[in-house]
Amino acid sequence: MATTGIRAGTGGGPGAGGGPGSWPAPGPAARLGAAPFAGFALSAALALVLALRAPTGLAVLGLAVFGLLHNVLELRYVAGRFAAVLAGPLLRLLLVLVTGIVLCRLLPPSRLSQSAEILLAYGLLAAACRYGLRGRPWLLAAAGVGLVGAGAASLAFPAYHFVVLAHLHNVVPLLFLAEWSRRLARGRAAFLALQSGWVLLVPVLLLSGLLDGLLSQRPGGWTDRLAAVYTPPGWLTPQVGLRFLAVFAFLQTMHYVVWVWFLPRYAPEAAERFDARVPGLRGGRAWVLGLGAGALLALLFAVDYARGRSVYAALASYHAYLEFPVLLTLVLGPGAGQRSGEGADRVRTGRKEVKV
Repeated sequence: MATTGIRAGTGGGPGAGGGPGSWPAPGPAARLGAAPFAGFALSAALALVLALRAPTGLAVLGLAVFGLLHNVLELRYVAGRFAAVLAGPLLRLLLVLVTGIVLCRLLPPSRLSQSAEILLAYGLLAAACRYGLRGRPWLLAAAGVGLVGAGAASLAFPAYHFVVLAHLHNVVPLLFLAEWSRRLARGRAAFLALQSGWVLLVPVLLLSGLLDGLLSQRPGGWTDRLAAVYTPPGWLTPQVGLRFLAVFAFLQTMHYVVWVWFLPRYAPEAAERFDARVPGLRGGRAWVLGLGAGALLALLFAVDYARGRSVYAALASYHAYLEFPVLLTLVLGPGAGQRSGEGADRVRTGRKEVKV
């Protein structure tokens, strides 16, 4: 059985990223066996087959079975791994803004509720930029200009905004996996190549039309409705809609693979830190919460799929939007004062060996 020897304190070997100035400190140094590589490859192959032959069923059943569970597990990982970002006044502000988005999603769909959600979302990004770019006024000003421009475009074309948001959320794991891979003592390039393959190359292949001969040609009903949700309006035709639906179903499935299987198994220290912050969800309680809530949602889906989807979209706002401040910090780097916890991170992960 493949194991992962996790040795921290050196930040990894020559193949590991994250030097002395990196943030956050790399996790415990790790060597991956063949199991995770095979797991990702087999999952991607199976997800691609199902996305081609039954994209609607894969999207609907995947959401019903794994939707809320992956919400809980993703929040656990992000809040544990990036506690320095999601803490204090910033976390309280973000929770207020995201709760506003939840309320917008619970209202009957309208241009007003969509515009309110967009404004709250950009307010969240602005708060994250202000926090992450402290001490870098020129970058903060540039980010502000970019947010104003992007916000204006989103308000002018809300349908495109939400299509982009849906697909963007499914490719976000690539950045978290890239950050996780800094701990790899060797094999990081192969790991990132595998992840880039399913995140980037498979969707391009599907959208190119090269796999249309294998794509299920059964438009109508929920297939048409979902295709309209996940396809840019200006590109919506029956065939292109099916391609975008297949892309969404594939990426959503792999998204679940990352949050439900890989990171809980190969980054246990993040769960341990979350347990310290939220003792009420220690150990298997987070799984119980996710599975229990998922079972209730599945019942609602069975009774009224449209209502179940609305409820899920509202609840999912927390995990979908709280990841953006973390991603901005990973891309832009930490602001002034944020590195202060780095030494403690290294000490906490520096003297143990874990086999996964």
